[in-house]
Amino acid sequence: MTGRDPAERGRVSTPLELLFDLTFVVAVGTAAAQFAEMVAEGHTARAVAAFVLAMFAISVAWISFSWFASAFGTDDWLYRALTMVQMIGVVIFALGLPAMFHSLGALDSLDGDGHLELRAMVIGYVVMRIAMVLQWWRAARESPSFHRVGMANIRWTVIAQAGWIVVAFVRLPVAALLAAFVVLAALELVLPVLTQGDAGGTPWHPHHVAERYGLFAIITLGEGVVGTVASSGELLGGADGTAWTANAVAVVVAGVGLTFGMWWVYFATPFGDILVHRRRRGYLFGYGHILLFIGIAGAGAGLHVAGLQLEHHAKIGEVAVVLALALPVGLYLLMVYLLHTLLLSAADRFHLLLISLTLAVLAVAVLLALAGVPVAVCLLVVMLAPFVTVIGYETVGHRHQARMLADLEAG
Repeated sequence: MTGRDPAERGRVSTPLELLFDLTFVVAVGTAAAQFAEMVAEGHTARAVAAFVLAMFAISVAWISFSWFASAFGTDDWLYRALTMVQMIGVVIFALGLPAMFHSLGALDSLDGDGHLELRAMVIGYVVMRIAMVLQWWRAARESPSFHRVGMANIRWTVIAQAGWIVVAFVRLPVAALLAAFVVLAALELVLPVLTQGDAGGTPWHPHHVAERYGLFAIITLGEGVVGTVASSGELLGGADGTAWTANAVAVVVAGVGLTFGMWWVYFATPFGDILVHRRRRGYLFGYGHILLFIGIAGAGAGLHVAGLQLEHHAKIGEVAVVLALALPVGLYLLMVYLLHTLLLSAADRFHLLLISLTLAVLAVAVLLALAGVPVAVCLLVVMLAPFVTVIGYETVGHRHQARMLADLEAG
């Protein structure tokens, strides 16, 4: 484990990495399903808090493994065994998500008698991180040039896990609990800075990292497909289930169309090519995706909420249902544009026009719901939002992007 060549030709995701990602499919799916059910019950603020906490932990754990694998992945027996331990941790973490969501949803307030159930989640998270510590110990021992980085990662990771154990197993006053969350979350985010100083501290591969993030984006986009199926399942009628209602057709078209449009938007940006020239912005790329992943998974959950409302299983109104989909879609699209701008250090007026039109489409969907237009129609309007970018890119935007990349390479 001496460090991979960051310029290695033909570097792609390994079968082990793809297998590892499957455990995160379960974690993201569980978080999205719990989020949708809580929103449908009318506990929106608590649902958002629980979902953000869950997706933050999921994203940080996945990011930690993926960047280490890009820099040091050996794929030998010990590396594989420790990866399996991490997969076990992800499953334990996923099994603890419903308890966390239910405990938060059942609380009238986080007062002295309240209790947020985090024990199973934290146990799973600690298992993941212990395996990661062992991977770093091996890298520190076998790679003299990365010994300091490896030991620093071990030290700060252990400190963070000790903090999470205290939060999960000690009944803290609400002020102390909230403070602990803020401090530990900040520590998780700045851990690479504390250990490496900048994104160039380990030999990660730009195209490999970009591919890994693209694959995780596809995983979270899968929640859109799951949400579509969950939304339309009970809208089928007749003895053989083929008597489709107009609502069922609208949900399927909107769900698949929205998921496809979001996929198209993400892969319009050549993140790998950008990272080759902006290696020091790896930290921005890596952790900037957390909000993007939250937006994608939230959109899938929003489709599920719409289905629950159309099936008369939701306690919220039509406007809230449309907002449950439009807001995460807007967050996702905003983050794509923001990352593109920050990574290239180049603003584009055409991009500003596109994102403005995109947000206008989402606003129209909400206004239509306020005017009493059926939810199914509003979903179809939301579906159009990512295609503003798709049409803009395929007609004019690709030339703007090519010019930006040429300027980046020349600089």
